[in-house]
Amino acid sequence: MNQINYQKELEKVLDRISQKEAKKEIEVPTLFLHSCCAPCSSYVLEYLCVFFRITVFYFNPNISDTVEYKKRVEEQKRLIDAYNREEKGYPISVIEGEYEPLVFYQMAKGLENCPEGGERCFRCYELRLDETAKRAAEAGSDYFATTLTVSPLKNVSKLNEIGQKMSEKYGVLWLPSDFKKKEGYKRSIELSAQYELYRQNYCGCVYSNS
Repeated sequence: MNQINYQKELEKVLDRISQKEAKKEIEVPTLFLHSCCAPCSSYVLEYLCVFFRITVFYFNPNISDTVEYKKRVEEQKRLIDAYNREEKGYPISVIEGEYEPLVFYQMAKGLENCPEGGERCFRCYELRLDETAKRAAEAGSDYFATTLTVSPLKNVSKLNEIGQKMSEKYGVLWLPSDFKKKEGYKRSIELSAQYELYRQNYCGCVYSNS
């Protein structure tokens, strides 16, 4: 079975949007974007803010340590403030989801010893994308997506599979992606240095930091 090139799928969507906007057939579409952290979102926001009015949804109950969580969410807000001041594209807004680590622990029960990148991680993807799609539907957003695909350590096929599943569940279009392509991950490192962003060395959950 041929593997889907999700970057090309994304480019098809962006091209259709650009053509329709040029013909005045649509208004600027809205995107509800799940973000795992400021560094990963840096490139994604730079790339997409010229196509969408973006609402960043910071929802990461997998982050076990409260201090770590607060540090990451403040960095996310600081980056968005900087981008808006610089007018990189359409204005970006941010919504912080509920921080409920117990929800993550309940989801991970019985999967504590799974290897990193396995079933526990897939369940974590689903936990976050389910809430993102739900909130996107409630907000009336045209699309939803996640910054997680910018990471070389995340399973892009599984993320897109889950995203499409949630699209069908909540009736919001899923924006396919593989943001690490076209040197997206490299650009995120450059932007992190430029804005002096805090870059964590683990995903946030207690199991990945052991």
